[in-house]
Amino acid sequence: MRSLFRRLLRPDPIDDAHWRDAIARVPFLATLDAQRQAKLHALTSRFVHEKAITPIGDLALDATQRIQLAALCCLPLIEFGAEGLHGWSQLLVYPDAFRVNRTHVDAAGVLHEWDDELIGEAWETGPVILSWADVQADFESPRDGFCVAVHEIAHKLDALDGVLDGTPPLPRAWQRDWARDFQKAYDVFADRVDRNRKTQIDPYAAEAPEEFFAVCTEYHFSAPELLRAEMPTIAAHLERLYGPSPFA
Repeated sequence: MRSLFRRLLRPDPIDDAHWRDAIARVPFLATLDAQRQAKLHALTSRFVHEKAITPIGDLALDATQRIQLAALCCLPLIEFGAEGLHGWSQLLVYPDAFRVNRTHVDAAGVLHEWDDELIGEAWETGPVILSWADVQADFESPRDGFCVAVHEIAHKLDALDGVLDGTPPLPRAWQRDWARDFQKAYDVFADRVDRNRKTQIDPYAAEAPEEFFAVCTEYHFSAPELLRAEMPTIAAHLERLYGPSPFA
C-alpha cells in the first residue's frame, strides 16, 4: 500500500530515450538547458500520468505526439511548478480549428448568438482545448510570436486564484507590482489598437487584460527580443515568472 501511494504521488518518468526523441522535434523544448529539461521531464511525466489527452474526430496521436503536447503545456510551469496543473484533468485536441457557439444577453435583455472559430480555449474549471494543426504550425515557425499551447496554459495559471484578470497567483508584493505594470501597459496598448495604430504585438492582446497576459506569454516563449523591445517591464515580469525564454 505504501509503495502504491508513493507511485501515485510520483509517477514513473517517461523513458529517457523516448523523452529525448520527442522534445528534439520541438524547437521550444530542444534548446532548454539540462537543468530545465530535467524539471520539464518530471512535470511532463506527471501530466501524462494525471491528465487524459483526448483526440477528437479522426485525429490520431501517437505516444511521441502526446509527450510533445504534454511537454509544451508544461513549458510555462518549469519555474511555477506542478501547482499549475491543478483544477483540470483533460486536454482535448481537435484536428484543426474548431467552432464554438456563443450566447450573450445585452443590457436591453436581447439574446445574441454566434459561432466563434477557435484554435485554442481554456475553460476556467474545465479542459484545455487545442487545434493540432496550429500546434504543428507553431513547431514549424517557432519564432513568430505564436504558441497556442502556452497561451492556454497562461489562462489556466491566471485562473488559479479564482479570477481571470491577467494576474496569476503571486507573492503579495510582486502581485501589486505586476497588477500596476500590466494594467499600465495594457491601457497604453489597448489605446493604440483603438486608434488603429500599428503594433508589433498581436492586436488580439487588447481584447482584455487576461488576453494581454496570455498573448505576451506567447511572445516571451516565441519572440522574446520583440517583447523586450516593445514592453521591457512586461518582459521582465514574465522572465521572473517563467524563467528565460528558450530563445533568449
